[in-house]
Amino acid sequence: MADTKEKDPTQAGQADPGATPQGQEPQAADVAPAEAPAAPKLKQKEKQKDKQKGKKPAEGKPAAPAEPAGPPPEPAPPPRLHEYYEQKVRAKLAQQFGLKNPHEVPRLVKIVLNVGMGDATKNPKGLDAAVAELAAITGQQPVVTRAKKAIANFNLREGMAVGCSVTLRGARMYEFLDRFISIAVPRMRDFRGLPSDSFDGRGNYTVGIKEQMIFPEIDYDKVEKIHGMDITLVTTAGRDDTAQALLRELGMPFRGEAPVAVA
Repeated sequence: MADTKEKDPTQAGQADPGATPQGQEPQAADVAPAEAPAAPKLKQKEKQKDKQKGKKPAEGKPAAPAEPAGPPPEPAPPPRLHEYYEQKVRAKLAQQFGLKNPHEVPRLVKIVLNVGMGDATKNPKGLDAAVAELAAITGQQPVVTRAKKAIANFNLREGMAVGCSVTLRGARMYEFLDRFISIAVPRMRDFRGLPSDSFDGRGNYTVGIKEQMIFPEIDYDKVEKIHGMDITLVTTAGRDDTAQALLRELGMPFRGEAPVAVA
């Protein structure tokens, strides 16, 4: 007798119309919702890279600049000696030497302070102390000078530290010269005036100091060794007479002359 029962499609091997066919992988559109959470991680990585590079994130408003805590600092007043030179010395020198061009009037270019330490190779602490003292005197960090060639008699090799020097220009130059003339020079022992024959023939003047104690910035208790220094004033005069007249009008007390009072 024939079986009159209807067979179940799933038992007969017929495929379910809603099921995925065998041998076919799901398409990318079917799994898109599962991969969606990866996007926030990429944004976090981009923000971290922007922070490392110093860039601000694109999202949000830019931060407002920070306001200063107090009022802006006032500019420093011009040096007293520079104002005196511009107001009185220039006109007086131009009339004295008959200079019609204002650029011909001599002026200061720079001041160079040089300290030589012969025992710097044996006593490096002494050189460090000289550098600190010269920085306190001038208000500028000195440069350590080194030997340009080797000298066997002095046990000196090329490149060894032998001293320090400072070059002053602009406002610091006039401030130092003002303090040197009005404070340091009168404190010299048995002072009778600066020599007037220390010009080099080109308008530059050099004076030697035996002790650094004449400067008020030096603390007596912290001085390890007394040493001197050379101070060179470089001008645009080109001649010794005009350079001497310039320094005389700035108040330099030359030997045998009454110093000019700088008001």
